[in-house]
Amino acid sequence: MFSQRTGWKLTPNKYTQALEEIRSSGKPLIDLTISNPTECGLAYDSKAILDAFQNTNALNYEPDAKGLLSARQEVARYYGEEHSITVDPNAVILTTSTSEAYSYIFRLLCNPQEEVLVPKPSYPLFDFLADLQDVELIPYSLHYAHGWFIDFESLRRALTSKTRAILLVHPNNPTGSYVKSEEVQQLNALCRENNVALIVDEVFLDYSLEIRPRRSFVGNHDALTFTLSGLSKTAALPQMKVAWMVTTGPNTQTQTALERLEVIADTYLSLSSSAQRAFPQLLAQRKTLQPQLLNRIRNNWTYLRSSLREILGCEPLDVEGGWYAVLRICQKVSDEDLSIELMQHAGVIVHPGHFYDFPNDGYLVVSLISQEQDFRNGIDKLLKHLASSK
Repeated sequence: MFSQRTGWKLTPNKYTQALEEIRSSGKPLIDLTISNPTECGLAYDSKAILDAFQNTNALNYEPDAKGLLSARQEVARYYGEEHSITVDPNAVILTTSTSEAYSYIFRLLCNPQEEVLVPKPSYPLFDFLADLQDVELIPYSLHYAHGWFIDFESLRRALTSKTRAILLVHPNNPTGSYVKSEEVQQLNALCRENNVALIVDEVFLDYSLEIRPRRSFVGNHDALTFTLSGLSKTAALPQMKVAWMVTTGPNTQTQTALERLEVIADTYLSLSSSAQRAFPQLLAQRKTLQPQLLNRIRNNWTYLRSSLREILGCEPLDVEGGWYAVLRICQKVSDEDLSIELMQHAGVIVHPGHFYDFPNDGYLVVSLISQEQDFRNGIDKLLKHLASSK
């Protein structure tokens, strides 16, 4: 009765079962995996956010496949103000989420069973999105050498006649690594040689540990490029469900892509009028929320590095941006078993590396947006457990 594309294994894994049991017991836990900004103690301007929806124009239905021009102009203004890049509002398409944007792009580029190349390690959501769109994901590697880099040898090996796009996460989740400028040049050359597109997820773009802003791919015109972002991370408002994609590249390819994407978007018209009318005020919330998050991320990262300085067999891998950090550890047990031990004996929740397709055991992932005192307490407990288990 059901399609093969939804034939996922839905039984809870050992990690999830252990977490549910501990939570059911009432044992206190420090969650070092938190990813929901609305639950980590940020100071939101509630009045401004709610007032944004008091727009009587939202009572009118004015469907626009790409999204209301006023909202798309606000996206263009954001790139001009924050990244000094001129973006044509007509190259912007609004969606309810980056997940929806991925579905549009996969449908635009891929026939059933054609391929998109994805980085490993990276975010596991891509597997589900690809399954639902009948797309095959083919991994290429990121390697670590005092920073993360694209393994271009593995990328070239992954390219086939069925490849339609190379997917990048900039900065990557969870490694926190930005795509380097010299890598961009190689990627553009590969795309031109193989007639494939770039899909670039930039939801964490603004969260650089350095003061200087990082370059966005919306300025990339050397290959057909789809750049994705949204309110969820940019303005720490995941509940508002507005995202966008910007299409750039050679003129003919870009125009054809936009024409086809407009038909796809027009088929669904999924965005609400109220969210689009409120969008300028909602996106403006980044100006007060990003500084809070950046301050927290930088403080937590500093504490993590200083805490691990004297701990043998455990090191934080270099992070350039984003909301997460990766710990490389020397342990005899698997990442999953160690994560369960930390829940059971230290009262700390972390993610095992295999959640993000690390190639082998020896990695834990923690969130840098946890409240600072919780983060410090959690890291202290984690390190105490690691020291006692040696």
